[in-house]
Parts: sequence; structure tokens; C-alpha cells
Amino acid sequence: MNVVDPSVVCGERVEIGHFTVIEANVKIGNDVKIGHRVTIHEGTVIGDGVTIADGAVLGKPPKPAKTSTVKLSGELPPLVIGDHCMIGANAVIYRGATIGAYTLIADLASVRENVQIGQYVIVGRGVCIENHVQIGDRTKIQSNSYITAYTTLEDHVFIAPCVTTTNDNYMGRTEERFAKIKGATVKRGARVGGGAILLPGVTVAEETFVAAGALVTKDTEPRTVVKGFPARFSKMVDERELL
Repeated sequence: MNVVDPSVVCGERVEIGHFTVIEANVKIGNDVKIGHRVTIHEGTVIGDGVTIADGAVLGKPPKPAKTSTVKLSGELPPLVIGDHCMIGANAVIYRGATIGAYTLIADLASVRENVQIGQYVIVGRGVCIENHVQIGDRTKIQSNSYITAYTTLEDHVFIAPCVTTTNDNYMGRTEERFAKIKGATVKRGARVGGGAILLPGVTVAEETFVAAGALVTKDTEPRTVVKGFPARFSKMVDERELL
């Protein structure tokens, strides 16, 4: 049995699985496929040709703890999912996010509120994207990476599996951290290898190659390879590897 609010606007050729809940004022485009046990919260907008796998939760209203660093300010706009996106099984996308066309949010991924994701983006299995993150077009974030709040990933960025970004040098022990919280900025075409760690506020320059396992503690120069713990200049990126 499905529960679909009478106010839902549904396009043509929409398929809905079993035990799905669709709340008030949801808008669903044409040729959308919705799996079993999906929950779509109030006001969510879903474009044409979107596929939503079993157990996904879309438009979830955030409820931060009293001790959460990132607070809510004002009413959030509805979740908007662009045309031809694919949403994986048990993925959770919060209200206040915008997902560009042809983007994949894979199984078990989480996308928080106040996040903008561009077109043709891949967010891999188990990836966690926190609040106030900006992600450009054609960027790829591989499985189990953690994208912390206030991070920017520009176009054509590659984030390998298990990369960790950070935004707080004070580790929650002083109120000063609220004024200085800042995630990494990864510029166009940069690549970050598996298991690398980006410290708060660093800028990974255009077309930088961060080697696997590196600890990036300071800004990099464009088109350089950096590696080590902490990361240091190794060589220039091969011209054949540039965009």
C-alpha cells in the first residue's frame, strides 16, 4: 500500500513501487521510476526521467542537535532534483539541496541541506556530503569519502575513495571555531588520491594531483603533484594529464 497526498502533481508514465510515502505538494516529472519503501517529503521537486531506488529518503527536514556546529537559519527551500538523475538505494537527501541534471547519488550516500550539486556529477556509495557544500559540474566523488561543511569542489574535480576533508582547527573546544570554520577548496580539474586528508581552509589549486595518503596542510600550486605526510611538491603534472 502506498500513501500519496492528494496535492501531489504527477507527470505521465510514473511508476511507483510498494509501501512508498509521498507527502504534500511534491512535484514529479514525466517518466519517473520510484522504487519500494521510498519516502518523499513535502514540497520536493523531481525532474523528468529520474530513477529513485528502494528505501531512498528525499527532502528530509534537518533537525540538528543543540550542540551542532552548523545551525539552521530560516525556512529551507524544497529539495530539487534535476532531470535524469539516479538516486541509489537508501540514499538520504535533505531539504534545501539542489541536484543538477544527469547526476548519480549512489546507494547509502547522504547529502545534507544547503548543498548545491552541478550536472553530470557522481557521488559514490556511502559518501557523506555535509551542509553548505558547493560541487561543480562533472565532478566525481568516489565511495566512502567525507566532504565536510563549507567545502567547495569546482568542475571536473576527482575525489578518490575514502578522502577526508576537515573544517575545524579547534576540534570543538572553543567558541572561536565558529568564526573560523572553513572547509577546503578544490579548484577545477584537481585530483585527490585515495585516503588523502585535506586540512581546514586549504586550497588545492587547478589541476593539482594529490597523491594517495597525502596530508595537505597548505595551499598547493597549479599543475603540481604533491605527496607525503605532510604533502610536498614532487613534480609538475604531465602535460598529457591536463584537461
